[in-house]
Amino acid sequence: MSDTKNSNTFFEEMNDVKPISQDKIVSHSETSISTRSIQYRKKAAISTDGKYDNFLNDGEIELVEPNAVLSFKISGIQPSVFKNLRRAKYEFDYHLDLHRLTVEQARTNVYDLISHAEVEDLRCFRITHGKGEINPQPARLKSFVNHWLKQIEQVVAFHSALPQHGGTGSVYVLLKKPQGQPRIYQAKYDR
Repeated sequence: MSDTKNSNTFFEEMNDVKPISQDKIVSHSETSISTRSIQYRKKAAISTDGKYDNFLNDGEIELVEPNAVLSFKISGIQPSVFKNLRRAKYEFDYHLDLHRLTVEQARTNVYDLISHAEVEDLRCFRITHGKGEINPQPARLKSFVNHWLKQIEQVVAFHSALPQHGGTGSVYVLLKKPQGQPRIYQAKYDR
């Protein structure tokens, strides 16, 4: 009976207690690459309805060797900017993996990424195309990526990645600064 009495006393004491509203903790740090990747994929999936004009052509492409280093920059790009890209000194906004895709699927993914880049404020990203060493036509997808990136006006430079990011099976891509708003894109400094 003492348990019932204690129980009643407890409920009587707690009768006028109201829950405390919880403060929400909001992080003001930049969106992480993985979160940004998820957001991009969702928007791309929703907006891709087949009614766009993919200008990337497959035409005559120059086949590159599986271990060849891809390197391209437009005239006028500062040597320090290109050097920082080659050394992965910039933060990469997105990573596009083209493994196990057909050439047409890869073409669509590259086009979608570039067409959404300005809207999503993507400026520097990595594309993993693989080396194609086990296929009968080595470096086929790598050759196409090399060809397509040179067709895109927004691309100011690209270079094969460092070994920890896929080496010659990946490429770093740098786009022009967005026209609407100036953006300072600082290199990560070695620590």
